[in-house]
Amino acid sequence: MTLEQKIGQFFFPAVFINDTEENIQEIERLIKEYNIGGLTFFHSRASAATNYETQKKVEFNDDSYERLKELVIRFQKCATTPLLMSIDAEWGLAMRVEKTPQYPYAISLGALPERYEYLAYEVGKRTGLDLKSAGIHYNLAPLADVNNNPNNPVIGYRSFGQDKEKVARFAVEYLRGLNEVGVLGCLKHFPGHGNTSVDSHLGLPILEETLEELMENELVPFIKGIENNVDSIMIGHLAVPALNEGKNTSATLSKNIIENLLRKQLGYDGLVISDALNMHSVSKLYETKGQLEWEAFNAGNDILCFAENVAEGIQAILKNATPERIEASFNRLMKCKQKAGILDGNFAPEGAFDFESSSILNRLIADKSTTKIKDNNNSLYLFEAKNNEKLAKLSLYKDTHNIFFKSLSLVLPSPRFALETADKESIEKLTASLKEFDTILISLFVPKAKPLNNFDIEGAVLTFLGDLFSKKKCVLYVFGNPYALQVIPNLKATLGITQVYQDFREFQESAARQLLRNSFCRGSLPVEIIGV
Repeated sequence: MTLEQKIGQFFFPAVFINDTEENIQEIERLIKEYNIGGLTFFHSRASAATNYETQKKVEFNDDSYERLKELVIRFQKCATTPLLMSIDAEWGLAMRVEKTPQYPYAISLGALPERYEYLAYEVGKRTGLDLKSAGIHYNLAPLADVNNNPNNPVIGYRSFGQDKEKVARFAVEYLRGLNEVGVLGCLKHFPGHGNTSVDSHLGLPILEETLEELMENELVPFIKGIENNVDSIMIGHLAVPALNEGKNTSATLSKNIIENLLRKQLGYDGLVISDALNMHSVSKLYETKGQLEWEAFNAGNDILCFAENVAEGIQAILKNATPERIEASFNRLMKCKQKAGILDGNFAPEGAFDFESSSILNRLIADKSTTKIKDNNNSLYLFEAKNNEKLAKLSLYKDTHNIFFKSLSLVLPSPRFALETADKESIEKLTASLKEFDTILISLFVPKAKPLNNFDIEGAVLTFLGDLFSKKKCVLYVFGNPYALQVIPNLKATLGITQVYQDFREFQESAARQLLRNSFCRGSLPVEIIGV
């Protein structure tokens, strides 16, 4: 390859699976003309970070998986050098593609006792197999972020929790699972995105910690990953003034953070990839096309993820970079391609989904992660209430036919109610219906995993819950992000609280079994919840 062709390898433009033929042909042109090194797949333009301005509705396509496989084959045929196909699949291919296996969020895995950390390995392994079935050999996961800020708008449920040692162990296990089946992994977002309150898709988060504080906490999982030969590390779009002469420069564009801290001080010589360069924390910094790509490369990134100016970026790097630096990045990338086996021609989709094995794994995680937060012999009390015919079941944000209630119905029958919308009339009607009951078993299916707008739990529902807790004997099961507990009022008035983490069938069935058997809950909260 010429020097220019080698530089082309550093560019990983975004591909949208459900895009127009015209856009797909443009990607083919980039592959042929610029010898780009890989691609990063997203579901559609509406699902990517570029959609924050327009808020386009994501249109689902049941054929996305088949289309993804077709695109992988089509793009590889265009390439002189085999492409390294990448995707964000933190909780499985389902993060980007419909009708594919989904695994629990990292926060759910973080609730597992330490002796079950092998389940994080199994999630990594099964995810890797699913990716290979689509022809993808590079998973931009897992997070190594220690989530020690309950108001973090973007990390939260994607982190294994706030215990740095547990985050480190679980991240390494997940990586080991990926590598076991020939898929590359990536620790992100260096030097740590957990203690931030700004979404880096929209603005620049600033970490106020000193290097000593970072070494004690945020950097611990990355150091553990480096010790275990992690394939790649993604640099986060966040500023750490203490590491950058007091400047609020994004880590993605900081030599001090990449070259000095990560390379020299921490001794990492593996592949470094930028976070998506279309994100607003960096994308609007430079007017000249190609300058952002050069600045990111110059700071120490080997791969430019979601690069939007391929032609201009290649020329900027060719003009400014030394041949030695270009060779160093090129060699790191080729080493990873070799490890994934794609340079030997092993890049076609292989294998098929095993939904049964995925379900068994999810059930195991559900059984070991469910967390009893408050317990006054909840199970025995509910049976006693049933015998006195004073028990009702209430489902929030799912109808009365949810799997949790159906699984309870034979052994613990009682009238069932649901509140799916928070209009005044529905709440008044429900309040009146519940008056005759003393004890209420409540299942709250948290609408959203992200904390924006109180996880989409409406204010009227929160007020209704707080009032219900004060008037009735309530046992609450929360299916979803445990941080949602922080927005629910008057929790101290409840009789019992159980945290279930996901609303998958396996988690609902597991919760029902636990309640009916009054069995011990092995899980523990992976994050500190204020007010609980």
